[in-house]
Amino acid sequence: MPILEVHLVEGMHTPAQHAEVLTAMSLRCAELLDTPLDQVRAYVTLHRPEHWATAGSPASGRSAPYFTATLLEGRSTERRHRLLGAVTDIIVDVLGADRRMVQGRIISVRPEDWAIGGVPATARRGEPRARAVT
Repeated sequence: MPILEVHLVEGMHTPAQHAEVLTAMSLRCAELLDTPLDQVRAYVTLHRPEHWATAGSPASGRSAPYFTATLLEGRSTERRHRLLGAVTDIIVDVLGADRRMVQGRIISVRPEDWAIGGVPATARRGEPRARAVT
């Protein structure tokens, strides 16, 4: 279920960089969360420069990526923190972003509020407990 989204300013990075970020995030997320890779979803959302402000300045030319990771509840704090750090590292390494400018968050979703193949994730009862183990 993990879903990773990175928000970037259109034109600041190449399509090859976008692809590298998506691949690296997906692989690292699967590894850190002990999740099958085929369950990980990742995407880049591009924003037009005139629709993005960093430090109150539209189209400042500064790369200030923002990311979200949506996860089912039950992941340990340690795993969540490792994921935040890993995604930040990937953005810094691949896109050349200033680490201090990268921001991200994790959104936890209750299993009963998420469906996989139309079936609530609560049908997969053992998984939240297994994910909480560090």
